[in-house]
Parts: sequence; structure tokens; C-alpha cells
Amino acid sequence: MFQSLQMFGPVALWSPFFLLVLAAVALLYIGITGPWRQRFGLGDAVSGKQKAYFLTGIVLLYICKGSPVDLMGHLTFTAHMVQMAVLYLIVPQCFILGIPAPLYERAFRIAAVRRVFRLLTKPIVALLLFNGLFSLYHVPFIFDAVKMNMWLHAFVTSVIFVAAFCMWWPLVNKLPDWQTLSGLKKMGYIFADGMLLTPACALIIFTDTPLYATYTDLKAWMTALALCVPQGTLASLDLTGPQMFLSMSPLHDQQLGGVLMKIIQEIVYGTMLFFIFTEWYRKEREKEPSMDMEPRPTKL
Repeated sequence: MFQSLQMFGPVALWSPFFLLVLAAVALLYIGITGPWRQRFGLGDAVSGKQKAYFLTGIVLLYICKGSPVDLMGHLTFTAHMVQMAVLYLIVPQCFILGIPAPLYERAFRIAAVRRVFRLLTKPIVALLLFNGLFSLYHVPFIFDAVKMNMWLHAFVTSVIFVAAFCMWWPLVNKLPDWQTLSGLKKMGYIFADGMLLTPACALIIFTDTPLYATYTDLKAWMTALALCVPQGTLASLDLTGPQMFLSMSPLHDQQLGGVLMKIIQEIVYGTMLFFIFTEWYRKEREKEPSMDMEPRPTKL
């Protein structure tokens, strides 16, 4: 399939401007956490692990929104759902863990930022906000409208990304003043998160007709494709529809996309559950008195 994508040209395939923007962000981060760290009050607060998290987030963000994966997301629904799964379930965690605590503390000194962020990261609000927006986005007429308008698409996907960041914040942030969930509550939070996302995936998986015009109707598909392919390139191509790039029917493509989204979600949430349970169990064990500390019976 990759060879067939070459017809769209290097700009559509590799998004050079987006690559430059992300490269600049990565270099800025390296400077702030390296040579300029004293200037930003970081001291030795940034570990190599944190840097790896942030830079991994940058790489995954580029893969999702700048590499051929983004173009494929406009060609097939399966690629779109895999793109969404990585973008919203993995990338926000990398950024949360990669940004040093002093930088968060600087931002939270601004009262308005602190109040808004505290509201949006309340567990119930964060759960409903992310899952509600994600589900609403995949309502067919909304999805098609968003996919066919460049500015609306950029706005909606950015808002959902912010909601995903807020959703993951109660689970993975390391700031002592922002720990709103204990170990057991974190496990309940993940279960609730999985259940709230299930209806949208179920609608996509179990429907018996294709839902989205941007993957079935030639005119809508071409309009959506114009979001990532230059108009001149698109006009020069003889495209007959998304079936050119599919080895299955549009319905099966849609169903496979829903299944993969659910599988990736279960893997990510299951991994998170494992680490949370392990951490909770370790802390509970630490609270128990050591056997060596128990008083021994006195011999008569």
C-alpha cells in the first residue's frame, strides 16, 4: 500500500512544516531541561526517563499527524481509528510524565490557569469530557462535517487531545498537590473509562451499514482528502474512491477500525491497571509491620 501512497507526493506523506514545528518544540525542550535548566528553575529535577517520555510523545505525535499514517487515516477508517487510539490513549501520558514538575508549578501560579485546570481534571469531569467528546465526534454527520473542514478538523481534534490530557492527568501525574485518586479509586476510574468508551466502539463495530460518507462517497472522500493533500496534486490524480486503497468492503473496514480501537484501548488500560495494582499492593505491604519487628515470646 505504501507504494500506492507515493502518488500523493512528499508534502502529503511527510508534512514537512509540521515536522519542523515539532523539531523546534523538541529542541526547545532539550534546551530548557539541559543547558538552560537553571534559568527555568529546574536544577537537577529532570531525569533521563522524563526526557525520554517527552521525546517519545513528540515522535508518536509526528507519526500520528505528520507521517503517512495521517494520510492513511483519510483513506481508510481502520487507519483513522488506530491513529486516534495512539493519539489520545498514549501520547498524552508521555507529555504528562515528560514535563518537569517546576514547569507545571510555574503555570499553576496563574490563578485562572490553576482554577480551570483543576476543574477540567476532576475525575468525573475529565471522564465525561473526554469520552463525551470522543463519542460525539464519531456521530456520523458530525464526523463527516469535521473531516471535510480543515479548520474545524484542527479545532475538534485539538480539543479532544486536551480532553485526553485532562483524562489521563488524575492517573499519571506525579505532583503531590494534584493527587486526587488513591490506588483503588484509580482502578475504578480506569474501569469507568473503558465502559464509557464502549458504546461508541459498539456502534461502529455492530452496525450493518457504513456510517461515514467520507469513507464511502467519492465527493465527500475527495473533500476530506484535500485536508492533507495539496490541491494541485489532488487535481492531477485519477482517483475513483477509497476502494482503491481497501482490500475489504467499507463496512468491514469500519468494523475492523472499531475492533482495533477497542483492542488498543484494552491493552493500554490493562497495562495501566497492572502498574496501578502493583504500586498499590507494594504500598499496602509497606504499611504492614515487618515480621522481624514482631516481639518474640520470652522463654521461661
